[in-house]
Amino acid sequence: MKHKPTVLVALIWIAGGAPALFAQEPSPDEAAIRANAQKYVEAYNRRDARALAAMWSPEAMYMNPLTGDAVVGRPAIEQQFAGIFAEAGDVKLEVNVESIDFVSPNVAIERGTARVIRPGQAPEDSTYRAVNVKRDGQWLVDRVSEEEAPAPPPSNYEHLQELEWMVGSWVDNNDPGVSIQTDCEWTKNRNFMTRSFAVVIGDQIGMSGMQIVGWDPAAKQIRSWVFDSGGGFGEGKWTRKENRWIIQSAGTLPDGGRATATNIVTRVDDNSFTWQSVNRGVDGELLPNVDEVLVVRKADE
Repeated sequence: MKHKPTVLVALIWIAGGAPALFAQEPSPDEAAIRANAQKYVEAYNRRDARALAAMWSPEAMYMNPLTGDAVVGRPAIEQQFAGIFAEAGDVKLEVNVESIDFVSPNVAIERGTARVIRPGQAPEDSTYRAVNVKRDGQWLVDRVSEEEAPAPPPSNYEHLQELEWMVGSWVDNNDPGVSIQTDCEWTKNRNFMTRSFAVVIGDQIGMSGMQIVGWDPAAKQIRSWVFDSGGGFGEGKWTRKENRWIIQSAGTLPDGGRATATNIVTRVDDNSFTWQSVNRGVDGELLPNVDEVLVVRKADE
């Protein structure tokens, strides 16, 4: 679908605060560009077309992405802003600078993102590229181009957020001398949760492994996959009943045997849950149930 950027976004010279990843202090020129940028955003949000136009170079040119018309020079840019503010109502601008690169001592390329907010409407996001020039010791905007921001990657967070309470570090100390430690965290985009676990006997790790929990869009169900250090692996299908998750599990043992079980996780509160395993079997032979045990969040959290 052909991109249709908004006039409001395309007209602005976008800038903002320094990204957190910059550890060193910006150069004086970069600091000046960022300071001007903040003033620009403030002028935009108070609808001051004259102050905005003054921050462009005298011969600056803006190409309207919707009409293809060129707006050249400060007077024309001021008039364009004034017309936009008269029609747009109570709009607000938020910006974030991602980088400033100096191609020469007097020319800097600025890249980042911008958001235009209108009451009662979805925000309009864009990415931008602004050319800044230094004239008589002052940095001014000379050109701006912008594009509609790419759609965020798909996420199944809405289906998994009911399990967000599991994020963190947990420990089961129900058996003397034995503890099971579990660490749970989100993957990027929150499409999966990973739960690493280790069975600690004394000061030695007896077994460890990894469980991945995710949303199956075909089955419309939460599923999990587990792999342990002994060579076993399995999968589970999750069903929720109030504060209880029932997990129908099936797996392959290191010797090739087939194991099945129904595991039950019951949330007690933000810092504790219980776990038990029933209907256990290996190759069709029933095994004793595992009694309910209490798992608590580690104290250092």
